[in-house]
Amino acid sequence: MAPLFDAYIIVDWSAAARPVSGANSIWIGVRTRTADGISSFTSENPHTRLAARRRVLALAEDCISRGQRVLIGFDFAMGYPAGTAEAIGLDVSAAPPWRAMHDYLARNIAEREDNSNTRFDLAAELNAAMTGRAHPFWGAPASRASETLSARKGDFSSPDSLHEHRLAEAWIRSTFKAYPKSVWQLVGAGAVGSQSLLGIATVAELRDQIPGAQLWPFETGLAEFTAKSLENTSCILAEVYPSTVPVAPKSGEILDQAQVRTLSERLESLDSAGILGGAFDSPDSISGREKHRIIAEEGWILAK
Repeated sequence: MAPLFDAYIIVDWSAAARPVSGANSIWIGVRTRTADGISSFTSENPHTRLAARRRVLALAEDCISRGQRVLIGFDFAMGYPAGTAEAIGLDVSAAPPWRAMHDYLARNIAEREDNSNTRFDLAAELNAAMTGRAHPFWGAPASRASETLSARKGDFSSPDSLHEHRLAEAWIRSTFKAYPKSVWQLVGAGAVGSQSLLGIATVAELRDQIPGAQLWPFETGLAEFTAKSLENTSCILAEVYPSTVPVAPKSGEILDQAQVRTLSERLESLDSAGILGGAFDSPDSISGREKHRIIAEEGWILAK
């Protein structure tokens, strides 16, 4: 069986408020396969998110111009727990909840060339819209704390609270023994909340700028990919979680760099073996109702 993709771009995102390189910054790993089946890997370390956005677009466009299909994986949550868009007050009758949220963040998050951004301001505004208090987003530095954004986690056990975690995080915990953080947590070791607020805007723009791109699983559904199902698709944008694969940095290699290398290698290997397509389907443990929740708003994590 021929591989479904010819290039694999893995992006380790960052929420830094200034240009930064090296550890805890943005790394882009690119693995491409030649006609004879040999793959090669390169990595890049853009200093800002806007520079990274432009670079990922250029890389995808270059691959597609050469007739290659591309898989792009981002290591942040692309969706929020079910009910989030409605709780904010977004119009979910005109668009699916995931799309309403993506459009909202793309319009309202401010990114600047110096890497400064408005993630804490926006999180406080979203909390005000959802609950009128410092919940569900949390994790503000002391200088950014307010009535609607706190350093401490709120009460997710309250009957009127949105879920702390998505179904995807629960699945990753049980299947891979990894421990992804809640999308509501903005700062702290392993936190993904800030990266998601900032990263979703990038994904929304890339989806619109790359002809033939589709966002998995929101636009594709949860089903096994085949050559036929991807016939008119140039690029798949997906959420990944590098901690689902063991990582061993090479000499002189930054951990983040090693993660994008290892995950791109894993995906290419699965694809060459003819089994990557099945990873785009839902696990047997997911019910029909949960599947709808995932496709409509929460999203899923590509892992196998």
